[in-house]
Amino acid sequence: MEEVSLPDNINEGQVQVRTLYLSVDPYMRCRMNEDTGADYITPWQLSQVVDGGGIGVIEESKHTNFTEGDFVTSFYWPWQTKVILDGNSLEKVDPRLVDGHLSYFLGAIGMPGLTSLIGIQEKGYITAGSNQTLVVSGAAGACGSLAGQIGRLLGCSRVVGICGTHEKCVLLTSELGFDAAINYKKGNVAEQLRESCPAGVDVYFDNVGGDISDTVISQMNPNSHIILCGQISQYNRDVPYPPPLPPAVEAIQKERNITRERFLVLNYKDKFEPGILQLSQWFKEGKLKIKETVINGLGNIGGKKMVDLFIIYMCSAQI
Repeated sequence: MEEVSLPDNINEGQVQVRTLYLSVDPYMRCRMNEDTGADYITPWQLSQVVDGGGIGVIEESKHTNFTEGDFVTSFYWPWQTKVILDGNSLEKVDPRLVDGHLSYFLGAIGMPGLTSLIGIQEKGYITAGSNQTLVVSGAAGACGSLAGQIGRLLGCSRVVGICGTHEKCVLLTSELGFDAAINYKKGNVAEQLRESCPAGVDVYFDNVGGDISDTVISQMNPNSHIILCGQISQYNRDVPYPPPLPPAVEAIQKERNITRERFLVLNYKDKFEPGILQLSQWFKEGKLKIKETVINGLGNIGGKKMVDLFIIYMCSAQI
């Protein structure tokens, strides 16, 4: 932690903002590598301020699009309590869309929500009334907890989540509307998956990769679809993205004509505005339940507790 002073004046086109929330997300693990493995993610630089998703309120503006009191967001928000930013890098947000819960713009009504919604719409090929079964790995995480609910809203007849604790399983089934949840740390995952998905798996929202995904793919139906959202179990390995499947699993994928295409939400910016409006509508109607973890204080953002929460929910630091 360093304490520094901002310049007394801002330049034309700039704004000074006070940080309200910063987002801590699993993809940040990739930014700790010199080679992030993706051309759209830049590595953090040594001795430079860390950045990520953020929300703040404008205190001074010399940009024509913003005035004092506007709430704004950015994907590259420095981890500072106050910061001077180029106004062109910011997007204005409307607190009414989230009933005043501004942190939701970093989660369910923001990039994780859009990733879940657009991923399912574009790569899930869900047809209402066709009795499709959706399986979500990392199901209690930022995207997973939303993907299961969105899959249901778009027409899946059965939704099954995979996560790592009994408490998360209870959350999925008792609060978020999942039909079943599997704790991959307890018992045989393949057997539990067969019991939970008696008609096989039609759509798989993949957040984790590795052995869990291999098990799910082995039980997928012909002409089914994998939504390749993340591969968090592989982020510490030096492998390409998406990581190649083991030969036996790859053979199953090809024989059953299972789609597995890399999904990048940034390629669908034209769908962001209608997506945010849809997510907001579901939230206000009580159809989309939102879970988040908030840690107070910039000084706590890098602590072990925060790091442990990477994989639980979308995690914000309130500044």
